Amino acid sequence: MNPLRVLSIFGTRPEAVKMAPVVLNLGRTPGIESLVCVTAQHREMLDQVLELFEIVPDVDLDLMQPNQSLAEITAEIFTHLDPVLKKIKPDWVLVQGDTTTVMAASLLAYYNRVRVGHVEAGLRTQNKWQPFPEEVNRRVAGVIADLHFAPTEWSRQNLLREGVSDEIIQMTGNPVIDALNFAVKKPITLEVSTILERLGMSIDQEEVPSKRFIFVTAHRRENFGQPLIDICTAFRKLVDIYGDSVRIIYPVHLNPNVQEPVYRLLGDVPNIILIPPLNYLPLVHVLKRSYLVLTDSGGIQEEAPGLGKPVLVMRNVTERPEGVEAGTARLVGTDVVKIVTETRKLLDYAQEYQKMARAINPYGDGHASERIVKALLNKIS
Repeated sequence: MNPLRVLSIFGTRPEAVKMAPVVLNLGRTPGIESLVCVTAQHREMLDQVLELFEIVPDVDLDLMQPNQSLAEITAEIFTHLDPVLKKIKPDWVLVQGDTTTVMAASLLAYYNRVRVGHVEAGLRTQNKWQPFPEEVNRRVAGVIADLHFAPTEWSRQNLLREGVSDEIIQMTGNPVIDALNFAVKKPITLEVSTILERLGMSIDQEEVPSKRFIFVTAHRRENFGQPLIDICTAFRKLVDIYGDSVRIIYPVHLNPNVQEPVYRLLGDVPNIILIPPLNYLPLVHVLKRSYLVLTDSGGIQEEAPGLGKPVLVMRNVTERPEGVEAGTARLVGTDVVKIVTETRKLLDYAQEYQKMARAINPYGDGHASERIVKALLNKIS
């Protein structure tokens, strides 16, 4: 009997982080021929994850171009990925999440009559503009998928409401927790220690920090313009209130729509440290040493609770309401007053902080990748 040929396709750092544990499990499972294709929708940020997890792609399309539009990257993926599928002829294509790579790869697999497994399936906001374009990307993948790997019961219920048969839904947890556990166990590298030293963070986790660190990510398209200006205004107010007792760490996305307002509004503010985007391993170690997190990202909403860090989500809606329901996250939007008020609650009231820090992470137990591989093997027929 021929081995099951599985082609994992991804292109961005978040996809790579969540797919890496799956790829590693596929590679050591008898009866499976595991192949990897990267579109390199993000180049440098993708490469450092591949290096960390020691994954060498079988196919690297290397499609990233400066200032590439959504239409341009979609067209490039269609043009360059189709011949790969025709040559490899996989039994399954695995995609993860909601990127342009996911949407285009799912459609191409369908055109080539290849079965699709969708990792992190069933996330929905029910608003096609928030987040944009991710909400539509994952819906497209959801219509095509032959096997849906839902991370939580909430995502499973979303799929059932859309008419997906329960027989092709597997509730697995989210492999981001598998990746987080992997990274936490890695020894501290020179890169990590250098960054921690620059930020004023101790390498020794037992040492009581002299100030509390707030870790920030803010880069979503729907927050470009006035919402991001309001976010920056809230950060300025927070450091005005707390002075040297609090430090905000903000890795700034490379998109000019983020860089320009953030550096203009925050570049000279004491106790706000603006740094380039962090590689995944340093990111994990900085998160571990942070007091709380303010973010408009998706994956950080899952990773931070895995490290016991409260999350304030600077978005009006989230496709990850499980964290809000579990108490690990709160929606604060982009309103200046609300961001400041909710952050102050966590800084000033230990009971409020501990309630969130001790809440149980709803996104999995670190064994999602094993369940995904097992489900694929069970679908051989």
